[in-house]
Amino acid sequence: MRPPALPCGSGHKPPIAFPGPLVGHHHPSPLPSMETELDFDNLTALRVLGMGAMGTVFLVADPSPTAPAPFFALKVVDVSQPGGGGGGEDRRARWEVSVLSRLSHPFLPTLLGRVETPSLLGWALPYCPGGDLNALRQSLPDGVFSPSAIRFYLSELLLALAHLHSLGIVYRDLKPENVLLQASGHLTLTDFDLSRQLSPRASYPAARPPPEPKKKKKKGKSARVSPVSRRVVVVTGGERSNSFVGTEEYVAPEVVRGEGHEFAVDWWAMGVLAYEMSYGRTPFRGRNRKETFANILSRQPEFSGWQRYDELTDLVQRLLAKDPTRRLGFHGGAEEVMAHPFFRCVRWDLLAQVARPPFLPHGGGGDEDHLAASVAAGGGFSVGDYFKKLRQQLATLGSPSSSSSSDTSSLRDF
Repeated sequence: MRPPALPCGSGHKPPIAFPGPLVGHHHPSPLPSMETELDFDNLTALRVLGMGAMGTVFLVADPSPTAPAPFFALKVVDVSQPGGGGGGEDRRARWEVSVLSRLSHPFLPTLLGRVETPSLLGWALPYCPGGDLNALRQSLPDGVFSPSAIRFYLSELLLALAHLHSLGIVYRDLKPENVLLQASGHLTLTDFDLSRQLSPRASYPAARPPPEPKKKKKKGKSARVSPVSRRVVVVTGGERSNSFVGTEEYVAPEVVRGEGHEFAVDWWAMGVLAYEMSYGRTPFRGRNRKETFANILSRQPEFSGWQRYDELTDLVQRLLAKDPTRRLGFHGGAEEVMAHPFFRCVRWDLLAQVARPPFLPHGGGGDEDHLAASVAAGGGFSVGDYFKKLRQQLATLGSPSSSSSSDTSSLRDF
C-alpha cells in the first residue's frame, strides 16, 4: 500500500522517523564483521539474481557450520576469460572487494566472505529479497513514488553516501538498479566497482555545517537536524578523478565535459534519481547518447505538475545545478543536503529499526522457508558447472568478449 502523498511540513504528524548512524566515529549500531573464507564445494546456487559485464550474482545456500548465513548473494567474476585475469574487470572486482571490506553501515552491504580459485573470484553479500528500486517503481500503479516515499529512500541514500564520502570514496554509479531492498524494506546501496578513492581536504563538525560562500541564507530555509557526535568529510578542491564513468542518463555535466570531478557527481545523480522516482523518467534522456549528453549540458529539467511540492522541486533543482560549485552539497557535503527543507521532518538520530519503510517485500521469512525446502529437495546447481557451461557457450559463439551481450538467457534457469 502506498503511503499518503503528503509533503513534509503539511501539518500532519510525520508518518516515519529516519535512522542513523551517519558518518565518522558515531556508530550506535555497528554491523559486525563476519568475513569468512568460502568453499565453492559447499555452495549450492539456487538461481541467478543478475548478470552483467562485471560478473554474475547468484543466490546461494551454504549448509556448512562455518557459513556466514544460510542464504546469501554471491557475486562471481570469471578471471580466466580474456580481459578477466589481470585485466580491467579483475582489477575492478578486487577494488570492489576492498571497498566492501571497509564498510559498516545499515544501508551499505557487509562483506560476508570471499572465495577464489585460479579461474573464479567471488564474494558473498547479504541477500536482498526486495529487488531494486527501479523494479519497485515499475510495479506501482502509476509508476511513480509519492513525495513521502521519495523522502524516505533519499534519506537512507543520503546516510549511505555520507558514510562513503567520510571514507573518501566517491560512489559514481548511483541509479535505481543499484539500490536494493532488504527484507525489512530498508535499502542497501550496492555495486562499488566504479567508485574511486579521493583524498579528503577538510572536515567539519556535524552540528555546524560550513556556510555557503557568497550566499546569503534565507530565513526558514534550514531544517533542524538532531545533533549527534559525528564528523563529515568534505572534498571541495582536493584530489579529483578524470576518468569517465557512470550510467549515461545519470552522468554529471563535469564528467561529460571531461573535467576533473569529485563528490559533487553523487549529489547530481541523487537529483536525477529523485526526478525519476517522481516522474517515471530521467530528466535529460535523448534519442541517443549524443543528444542525452547535450541535454545534460544545456537543458533544464521540466517540473510541470510539481507545483504542490515546492520543496521537492527546489531540492532537485539545486542538486541538478550544472556548475558543480553551485550544486547543493558541494560546499557542505551531506550535511548541506540534509539541511534542505525537504528533509525538515527527518529524525536522523534514530536507529534503522525504528523507521517504518513505505513498502515491504513479499515473502519475508516464508521466502527463506521456501529456499530451505528447495535445497532439501536437491534443487540448485554448481557455480563451477555454471561457468563451465558459459565458457562452452561463448566458445561456440566464437566471441569471448561478448559475455555481457550474448544470449545467455538459457543460463538463468541453469
